[in-house]
Amino acid sequence: MKRRLYYMSLILAVLAAGSCKKLDNYDGPTETLTGNILDANTGKNVQSEVSGDNGNGTRIKLLEISWSDNPTPLYLACKEDGTYSNKRVFAATYKMSAEGAFVPMVQGDDDKSKTVEVKGGVTNVDFEVEPFLEVEWVGDPVLNADSTVSARVKITRGTKNPGFQQEITDLWLFVSPTQYCGNNNYDNRYSAHVVYSGTAGDSILGQTITLKTIGGALPSKRDWYFRIGARINYGLKQYNYNEARMIAVP
Repeated sequence: MKRRLYYMSLILAVLAAGSCKKLDNYDGPTETLTGNILDANTGKNVQSEVSGDNGNGTRIKLLEISWSDNPTPLYLACKEDGTYSNKRVFAATYKMSAEGAFVPMVQGDDDKSKTVEVKGGVTNVDFEVEPFLEVEWVGDPVLNADSTVSARVKITRGTKNPGFQQEITDLWLFVSPTQYCGNNNYDNRYSAHVVYSGTAGDSILGQTITLKTIGGALPSKRDWYFRIGARINYGLKQYNYNEARMIAVP
């Protein structure tokens, strides 16, 4: 009896394995999807921070509409420089939009998303957006005689839409030993943070502001990266950035 039960169990296991094989016979994702997040004001890429579980960086939202009218969203992370690239995308038709520190592409009936058929190897899709804030270097960051660093910046509105002109809440000079510099990666010993209450931060709009590293001299014989971020009191309170710049401290 025990032997008979053993053989029956073995047969069921084999059948189950065969059944699983039949269900898992679809080709894997092989399409490449790339693109840029472009500033509608300047034509340049919108600087961000690396997307992650915190959701603070720019990301691409994909809705596969080939098979469903109500698909589950998929998300692709963007790089700090405002580009994205993913080589593991299924061939399909997608409704695509970008999400980040800029005027939302989808606002009720105002839908600026794109419907794209992804197939044939590489598909490039760019998005043009209006950042909440424009963060511009004024000259290069400067290494001072005491091995601190000073940086000048100008902050302006990136959109004329009054619904996205909330007060400025924070201004940062982020400092990092790597090029991946921003709110998700910085050395708090040297990074300078300014907090504004109410509408006080709006007074810096259009002005040249000087920020200086804190904590004394930066450690020598290494490269340091600097980046300025500012944000408004809206939604996830994501930062707008300028590009990272490097200083080699001798």
